[in-house]
Amino acid sequence: MAEKILILDDDEDIADILEIYLSNEGFDIYKYNKEKEALQIVSEVEFDLAILDIMMPEISGFDIYKEIRKNHNYPIVMITAKEASIDKIKGFTLGADDYITKPFDPLEVVVRIKAQIRRYKKYNVNYSENSKDIFEYLGLVLNLKTHVCLLNGEEINLTPTEFKIIKTLLENKGKVVSSEELFAEIWNGEEYIEKNNTITVHVRNIRNKMGETVEEPKYIKTVWGIGYKID
Repeated sequence: MAEKILILDDDEDIADILEIYLSNEGFDIYKYNKEKEALQIVSEVEFDLAILDIMMPEISGFDIYKEIRKNHNYPIVMITAKEASIDKIKGFTLGADDYITKPFDPLEVVVRIKAQIRRYKKYNVNYSENSKDIFEYLGLVLNLKTHVCLLNGEEINLTPTEFKIIKTLLENKGKVVSSEELFAEIWNGEEYIEKNNTITVHVRNIRNKMGETVEEPKYIKTVWGIGYKID
């Protein structure tokens, strides 16, 4: 599967050049010139790397960086003007992974982007090239091989049943899974008894461990009278 790269730059020529060179290397490019559009896609797609122009007209690249870092750990490369050395200092203080200085050599950029992604794959314990073994959504990471669940880098101590519930919901992300379906998946097709609150209790325990409430859930949402979903 091709690695996904976000490009945000209000200079369409620069964005187009980056898109052409990186697409030619097999990357899946999401290119935007508007900050709000980029922020929206960040909440929907798990990228492998982001390239952000610092000098955006409405929301600075630094503020976009901070929003991404609330839920994601992939590399972020900033684009800055040649004379703006203060931007580099500020960005590295925030934790930016690298810089592209205008004007730039596109071939050099490709090399540096590849290096960042290789480093991310090698040293990020949450990254797996076999996507079947890893589920990741807004800082929630479920590793099927190690049976570990992380939330924003912190391990959540789940029971086997709780782990299966999250796994099933992530496998069906965006879809409503009924209590009956969850019960059958977890207990190998055993008959579901109407008004059985077993799943409700387990979901409540999961939410408690994740620091969520029923009223304002970020991850597991209740669809009243039907079941649960993660979307």
